[in-house]
Amino acid sequence: MQEYLKTIERVIAQGPYTDSWESLSRYRVPEWYKNQKFGIFIHWGAYAVPAFGSEWYPRNMYVQGSREYEHHLKTYGPHKDFGYKDLIPLFKAERFDPDAWAELFSQAGARYVVPVAEHHDGFQMYKSELSHWNAYEMGPHRDVLGELFASFHRRGLFTGASSHRVEHWFFQGPGKLFDSDVKEPLKRGDLYWPATPEFDFQDLFSKPEPTQEFMEDWLTRTCEIVDRYRPRILYFDWWIQHSAVRPYLKKLAAYYYNRAAEWGEEVVINYKHDAFVFGTAVPDVERGQFAEMKPYFWQTDTAIALNSWCYTENNDYRPAADIVCDLVDIVSKNGCLLLNVGPKADGTIGPEDTQILKAIGKWLAVNGEAIYATRTWRKFGEGPTQVTDGQFADKIKKNFTSEDFRFTTAGGYLYATCMKQAEDGAYCIRALGEQDASRVANFHGLIDEVKVLGDERPVHVSRDAQGLHLKTDIRSDMPIVFKIKIG
Repeated sequence: MQEYLKTIERVIAQGPYTDSWESLSRYRVPEWYKNQKFGIFIHWGAYAVPAFGSEWYPRNMYVQGSREYEHHLKTYGPHKDFGYKDLIPLFKAERFDPDAWAELFSQAGARYVVPVAEHHDGFQMYKSELSHWNAYEMGPHRDVLGELFASFHRRGLFTGASSHRVEHWFFQGPGKLFDSDVKEPLKRGDLYWPATPEFDFQDLFSKPEPTQEFMEDWLTRTCEIVDRYRPRILYFDWWIQHSAVRPYLKKLAAYYYNRAAEWGEEVVINYKHDAFVFGTAVPDVERGQFAEMKPYFWQTDTAIALNSWCYTENNDYRPAADIVCDLVDIVSKNGCLLLNVGPKADGTIGPEDTQILKAIGKWLAVNGEAIYATRTWRKFGEGPTQVTDGQFADKIKKNFTSEDFRFTTAGGYLYATCMKQAEDGAYCIRALGEQDASRVANFHGLIDEVKVLGDERPVHVSRDAQGLHLKTDIRSDMPIVFKIKIG
């Protein structure tokens, strides 16, 4: 690890970015990322074997009295005899076909994909020189991340990787509080190390804070992903905003941005809360979105299932129409959507996820020009429905109406997406109303054409002080897009 740390310092010293916020503030969000708009997140690991609770099973199974704890005792026996490590041999991924995943995600209309490289459980889904606890040496015995990247590249999909490693500092700590397999001595490179039991989950800055050894391990693991796979996106989960992590974040960002400069590519870091100084990376909102348009580019990450990021046998799936509405709303506010899917332990993606992804893709195949490579209009939208601002709000049903519109622009066109079909086929875009009655006669000189994407039937158009009135015979359970050519 020490030699790797020397390499990191050398790359930082020789590249265009140094590990200071002043230097990193020169970063600019690449245009390719702003154009893609829709990506797929993948939570897959040994936690898919029990398919119970959520991807936090590796922690909660050691929390005495929890549902996962009781399930583990009933299903696998005492924790001292069968711990989380013993699920790894059962994680065989015998039906894992990365080309099939790439095909499905392409059909879904995704333009970038971000598999989880390492989750809180500490099991790496890639070939690693830093720990033997990885999918290449155990479980599937395959370089999952490498195979996925190869398949995605063949499909023309941009590739990213997420690291949730920093939360591993405390993740399996409860296993030290009773007779389980999480026992000392633990050393760097072990699956459970360091399993800090004193951590107070309610206190973000709980003591003891991550040690230098742990943070150097985190840094080298992340840089190994950068060097081995060259991801165009690095996604980080929430706990990186801990004060002990900040110096290492600056080093990681400088290293990643300098490596990208060597490759001749532009890259992206996703972060939550205030982990990075504003302007040095791209902010992300977990399971939520903003109520208003932002002048900066941002991302939402959410999941097809409301209750879990990984596959469980009792997932609560969201309707495809709700997800499309979220995508439209997010893009209109200068954002993009990273939508998670959780494959089964055998490597297949379940029928519910597949159906939802294909329904989204079917809509995007017709209406994608209102999404991809678009930019914001002078206002993001209109209508009575208010979107809850901030994270963890995706369980709140939005109940859009036929008066709710979202706007995007591209190529001289304004795209007005109605979030719900009007029963009588009549719509009114109030933002395009003619306030000056003397100009109504010149209406056709201002708006040359209005059509519905995917429908060749003419749209009856009129305009007055109340708005732009549109009448169409189209019927759809999904959002309807009006393409408006401005004269």
